[in-house]
Amino acid sequence: MDGLTESATLTRDNLVTGDFPLVHKPFNVLAGNLKRGTVLGLVLLGAATAAAKSGGNTGNGTLVVDATTPRLANCQAGVYTARCVAAGTHEATFQVRDPRGRDIGTVAFSGSGASATFANEIKFAVTDGATDFIVGDGFDITVAAGSGGAVKSLATASDGSQNPVAILAAPADATAGAIDAPGYVSGQFDPNLLDLADTGHTEATLAAAWRGTPIFLRAAA
Repeated sequence: MDGLTESATLTRDNLVTGDFPLVHKPFNVLAGNLKRGTVLGLVLLGAATAAAKSGGNTGNGTLVVDATTPRLANCQAGVYTARCVAAGTHEATFQVRDPRGRDIGTVAFSGSGASATFANEIKFAVTDGATDFIVGDGFDITVAAGSGGAVKSLATASDGSQNPVAILAAPADATAGAIDAPGYVSGQFDPNLLDLADTGHTEATLAAAWRGTPIFLRAAA
């Protein structure tokens, strides 16, 4: 397990149960004053922004990413495309493809000034303008890559950190800025001693997320 460090220097307490190999690695903790036993996730996605495709559009309608939840489940870093595949007077249909070029759906509006919302991996609204779109018009929606740093994993996050990857092995105070701290990536842990307050995670959801990994949950006898 290249890059991992045996945790002999860390204090074993009731958080750690059993004798499964206990391994930690360094994580760059981005924010918060976190307790030992905090479940960590990685910030893999950044901001989502939209712009007209290269060369511009004939139609002057708009595409605006959602201000509250621009990234949805299974969102990927990279460039999503929305291209007009059917058009008429104050109506248009856009096909949306993910950064790998996979078709993930269509969104259509009809009516002067009408708007329609797309919500699959990314969320945005496309709105009719005074000048109609034509087939071939389109927009590029760029989802930036995240820093890869670690934060307290929240089930409601949409930047990748909703997916638990480690358990904080020692307290980490990053309120004044990012710091490096060890996180367990292998071992058996008492779920009752994890800091799950206000995270939306439960023992069951964590066990499901860590299935197939060397992180196991089992309460102390």
